[in-house]
Amino acid sequence: MVEVVAALIWDGERFLICQRPAHKARGLLWEFVGGKVEPGETKEQALVRECREELDIQLRVGPVFMDVVHAYPDITVHLTLFEAAIAAGEPKLLEHAQLRWITVGEIPRYDFCPADEGILKKLAERGSPRTD
Repeated sequence: MVEVVAALIWDGERFLICQRPAHKARGLLWEFVGGKVEPGETKEQALVRECREELDIQLRVGPVFMDVVHAYPDITVHLTLFEAAIAAGEPKLLEHAQLRWITVGEIPRYDFCPADEGILKKLAERGSPRTD
């Protein structure tokens, strides 16, 4: 099983989603920004690194929103999704094909990676960003 982390980044009523590159597994499907946890990293450290590498942003990592285990034909992932905020920078397309800020109501317009289905259902049930 591969440990994977991702960020649920809110901007008001909208959250950030990214489209996977066409040449990668699950190409052109939408996902939350993130990636694999490398040996010696905490999940939070991995998420900060991935967001820097993929979007050129500095991330402030909050609490876990949800975690899921999903078996794809080629890999089984344990995905931990963290609430997060951009501490510095504006997202840039360094890795993904596209990025979008969407509302919960717009979720059905996008084809997401299957591992995200439970997360999207929880977001739809909650309906709005967490308030501190």
